[in-house]
Amino acid sequence: MQLQQLAYFVAVAEARHFTRAADQVGVAQPSLSQQVRALERELGAPLFHRTRGNVSLTDAGEALFPVARRMLADADAARLQIQEVLNLGRGRVRLGATPSLCTGLLPEVLARFRQEHPGIELLVHESGSRDLQQELAEGALDIALVVDARLGEDPQVVTVPLFAEELVVISRLEAPGPVGRRGMMTIRELLGKPLVMFRPGYDLRETTEAACREEGFSPTFAIEGGEMDAVLEFVRVGLGLAVVPRTVVGDRFRVTPLAPPGLSRTILLAQRRGLALPHAAQALADALVALALRFG
Repeated sequence: MQLQQLAYFVAVAEARHFTRAADQVGVAQPSLSQQVRALERELGAPLFHRTRGNVSLTDAGEALFPVARRMLADADAARLQIQEVLNLGRGRVRLGATPSLCTGLLPEVLARFRQEHPGIELLVHESGSRDLQQELAEGALDIALVVDARLGEDPQVVTVPLFAEELVVISRLEAPGPVGRRGMMTIRELLGKPLVMFRPGYDLRETTEAACREEGFSPTFAIEGGEMDAVLEFVRVGLGLAVVPRTVVGDRFRVTPLAPPGLSRTILLAQRRGLALPHAAQALADALVALALRFG
């Protein structure tokens, strides 16, 4: 049973005339009659009483008429909804991001995206880069913002570098003077300083510890185990220093750049390999690439 056949049937049922119905739907009358007869053969029952100058519905036609109208209406509604999705009037994006990116970069870009596409539902899942990579591979996410330091090889996931994010040392705003000499700080100058440290497995922790090991020492922890929001709050009240992305700092802390070559991490846009993104997810990915151009 084809939608076109149902449309021809409804046109005849409403016009009570094959020629007038053919004119209304814009086809030749023989073609319309042929399609109606094909529908009758498929259903195994005549749908019209055909007499000269008069067409009326059979009992089977009366039963089909309201059902056919609903089916055609549903098909029209489906077409409109699909057009809304294609035009970004509707849709859903499942976005993954690390906690530090949720704190620093995402709020601005998501607010702008939401203003431009208010009909698109945004679902944000916060987790570590490797977990996000796994969820992409399993189809639980559309796209994700991940950090290179935490990624292993996964043939099911493809990543595109967006930009390198500078890491800086932050301390309590009221701390006297710059933490290091010349307004900068070397990694070596972190020796013996109390650090507020992220939980094990956090990419910023791994980056900081690796940089300290290269200088021949292990960092001193004042407190450890937090996510980004907790680490920032611990530093704000003066529990110690922390190495964080510049984008999360704002004006709440004293910021000391790291002396060259410094530290940075690469932010990547990840998606499942070989799978075309839904229109809404592609639009958000494009917005994230545009954001990267500002930082690149």
